[in-house]
Amino acid sequence: QVQLEESGGGLVQAGDSLRLSCAASGRTFSSYDMGWFRQAPGKERGFVAAITSGGSTKYAASLKGRFTISRDNTKNTVYLQMKSLEPEDTAVYYCTARQSSFMIYSSSSNYHYWGQGTQVTVSS
Repeated sequence: QVQLEESGGGLVQAGDSLRLSCAASGRTFSSYDMGWFRQAPGKERGFVAAITSGGSTKYAASLKGRFTISRDNTKNTVYLQMKSLEPEDTAVYYCTARQSSFMIYSSSSNYHYWGQGTQVTVSS
């Protein structure tokens, strides 16, 4: 079992940067692929980014270049650095984890564990 807790969300202005953190429980964090998804009001949960147990990164095409995912296995934490935020980035951001797998990274159904989410609101 893995428990995930996100932090770092908040209210920012367009153009600002924000870093989300996700702390994971358990002693096998380094063996998990980690990901971030987001869900805006009235929309489905969508893929943002993922980082494999080996450190390879994957991004939603529309977000690549503005968002950066990273992990610190010594702290059991994954990060999402967001820059040049836009009002369209407003959403609840969810951290997710799965045991290392070759299954597609961008499908939420391929992840086993989810955090409660953290709200990011970008004002114009």
